[in-house]
Amino acid sequence: IVLFKVFDRLRSEKPDFVTKIKIIEGNLEEPSLGFSTDDRDWLINNVNFVFHCAATIRFNETIHMATKINIQGTENLLELATKMNNLKGFVHVSTAYSHCPRSEIKEQFYPVSISAKELKDLIKRDENIQNFGADWPNTYTFTKALTENNILTYENKLPISIFRPSIIGCTQSEPEPGWLDNINGASGIITPVIVGILRTIQLSRDKNTDIVPVDYTANALISVMWSTVNRYKYSDEKNKEPKIYNYVSSTESPIHWDKIINYTFEAYHQAPPLETMWYIFCIFSDSRWLVYTLRFLLHRIPGAFVDFSFIIRGKNPKMLKMYKKLENMTDLLKVFTTSEWKFDNSNTRELWSLLSQEDRKTFRFGFEEFDWKSYIKYTVYGIRKHILHEDLSNLPIALSKNQKLFWLHVLCIFLIVYVVFQVCWMFVCWNS
Repeated sequence: IVLFKVFDRLRSEKPDFVTKIKIIEGNLEEPSLGFSTDDRDWLINNVNFVFHCAATIRFNETIHMATKINIQGTENLLELATKMNNLKGFVHVSTAYSHCPRSEIKEQFYPVSISAKELKDLIKRDENIQNFGADWPNTYTFTKALTENNILTYENKLPISIFRPSIIGCTQSEPEPGWLDNINGASGIITPVIVGILRTIQLSRDKNTDIVPVDYTANALISVMWSTVNRYKYSDEKNKEPKIYNYVSSTESPIHWDKIINYTFEAYHQAPPLETMWYIFCIFSDSRWLVYTLRFLLHRIPGAFVDFSFIIRGKNPKMLKMYKKLENMTDLLKVFTTSEWKFDNSNTRELWSLLSQEDRKTFRFGFEEFDWKSYIKYTVYGIRKHILHEDLSNLPIALSKNQKLFWLHVLCIFLIVYVVFQVCWMFVCWNS
């Protein structure tokens, strides 16, 4: 077992925790999920609870692969679950944006123009499927929407619920504030901004965003399982539609992108990364054409100069390639940085009200009086520690470097303004 740093606290408090874990190798792309006969039999005879979190979350995944993993993989797992002798609960993890073409998303099933079965049949016949899902910004949210409706066919066979988290961010408190191991979601924007690479992005500062800490999300997911088991065991809801839980922050604690940006800049000035390439500078605009123009001026031109210097020194150019990859990534996030949604989370709030005071402390996932300023600070410090692998012991050197980068940044702005002024003056003199 690879013991990730996130489990340091668990390893310290429960040294023998690995003895309670059984790892079974599988593959969602394979018809039988890649399980051996023995493993499959063990699962059928021993599993009580299924948390189905596995999926391809790549926004630019091909529709064929996204269908195979997110739709067919889920169908195969649902079929296996119907055979489990002691199953008490099944929670399917979807996304709050599964029906993002709608401006308001309630905790309910919505019709889609094509079913999962019809989509799979089209793919088998190798027919044109480009028009299907055109309203969705990516194959991830589209296949998640189809999978949700597919679960309805199992409503009387399984004790099942659907859990829809929004954009998942770093931890709020467990196992430590600011833990993260990827740059998906908001950290995918904050990271290149604080290292001085990303200098413009299409983003509406006046729009609400919706971020949930990953530890809060895990607590909510466990609570949903508890509710699912109780609902099917003790109530008369067995024959009703599976319950859907929108797990979002914007209903209790809304925050605009503008505040996230300001809090990010504040945290950066307190602890800039030592590996920063340039002083923090980024222009945010919801104008596509302005951002495209600024990309040329602030990304491509500086990138070309840096690549030229690499070539002169006999090194491989990499800046323009990096900027192309970065811009492709921010384009995939564009719908989430320029739009906002109204979410209903009545089921999730009801679930929170059902927890005892002790359980609320253990499985905290509510957003009443949530401190966003501290959370964004945790995010910046977490990126510094877990993504850039920098310790706070280098802070004096980092602050000194950042001060030099600031004056270099000011000097560059002055030179650019001076050159533009001279060109304009020459133009005026030439015409006069």
